[in-house]
Amino acid sequence: MRFLCLAYGNERDWLALSEDRRAELIAGDDVLRRRGALVAVLGDPTVVRAWDGAPETSAEAFAPGDAPLVGFSLIDADDVDEAVRLVAATPCAVAGGAIEIRPLVDPGAA
Repeated sequence: MRFLCLAYGNERDWLALSEDRRAELIAGDDVLRRRGALVAVLGDPTVVRAWDGAPETSAEAFAPGDAPLVGFSLIDADDVDEAVRLVAATPCAVAGGAIEIRPLVDPGAA
């Protein structure tokens, strides 16, 4: 199965960790990269709304909060339990953030 993992975190929580701990967590992301995951750090968002028919954009998160979206990955795992094990040691999961896991489905598959 393929899963979309959305990482939410706050830079202040990340910076509160020691440099050694941050390096250790970054190295842990290599596990996901070796499995073919696409890991990315996102910059400022561009949010598109076309609620009144005409697209409007803004540079603020759609769902503001203490822990904004900071990255994502696509991972292959046997099931959601394995996906949880794979992301449990990633920086956002450990440094005060959270990882949201969503299964991806092929709408064209029978």
